[in-house]
Amino acid sequence: MENSTVKKNKQVLLYYCVEMEDVAHKIASESDSILLHSINWRSFADGFPNLFINNAHDIRGQHVAFLASFSSPAVIFEQLSVIFALPRLFVASFTVVLPFFPTGTFERMEEEGDVATAFTMARIISNIPMSRGGPTSLVIYDIHALQERFYFGDNVLPLFETGIPLLQRRLQQLPDSENIVIAFPDDGAWKRFHKQLVHYPTVICTKVREGDKRIVRLKEGNPAGCHVVIVDDLVQSGGTLVECQKVLAAHGASKVSAYVTHGIFPKQSWERFLHKNDDQCFCCEGSEKAFTYFWTTDSCPHTVKAIANKAPFEVISLAGSIADALQI
Repeated sequence: MENSTVKKNKQVLLYYCVEMEDVAHKIASESDSILLHSINWRSFADGFPNLFINNAHDIRGQHVAFLASFSSPAVIFEQLSVIFALPRLFVASFTVVLPFFPTGTFERMEEEGDVATAFTMARIISNIPMSRGGPTSLVIYDIHALQERFYFGDNVLPLFETGIPLLQRRLQQLPDSENIVIAFPDDGAWKRFHKQLVHYPTVICTKVREGDKRIVRLKEGNPAGCHVVIVDDLVQSGGTLVECQKVLAAHGASKVSAYVTHGIFPKQSWERFLHKNDDQCFCCEGSEKAFTYFWTTDSCPHTVKAIANKAPFEVISLAGSIADALQI
């Protein structure tokens, strides 16, 4: 008689920051092995955090995780305070899930005096205390520059995940799934993502300098007659995506959509992408529906609330992927 062993999921106690509460509940709904625990997020009269970790005695010897969102400097300190406290409560292991690494675009110095804040943030996170199980696991999605993995010290074990499989699943559901072409807005995006999207024809755009302006041009590939999906890790103002859409449409693309893992959209810059027949649309660029779809994940919760039920936006949740990552 053969012995067969079935790997049993470990039970994970998941704490979360206030703005990630909806995502935390989605993660817990993905697995019976993930149990939500809460923190009292309060402030003293002077504005500094007054925090309390509920069930602190009960988590001894348990696998514990914290779902973070460093959406602004104002919330980072209170979350770091909890992140530094949890592994010292005699937990069996500790994992921090930080879907969006916010200073990732500031990863290099171009002249003496520049401060690479991506390195600063990585150094802070690298000093999270070890738990009884060893170094803290750190889960990040589509970090802006892959070399940033080397910014982290040996006290943390970074696990770099990606939202691309979620995009692929969504593309397969489209009625024109056989007519998809992937476009990259620059060579950096191509280097980053093309190996994960090898089954699709590709188009590469590039920025060229003309006088004082940087103009988007088509570098290679043919978008004519296809549904072209622009893929990048994040969007801020969206200017590059808008210019890419214009170039692709001019070269005959039948539809243009976009995917970014992290929809940052400072100063409500998402408004420029709204379809003109939306009541809330004040400044849609180009044609009435320049973008057929605009997909992003729930890594930036403030954006998720802002774009809810507004075409062309669709939010693809990271919850299932995070639930899987917590079992590693």
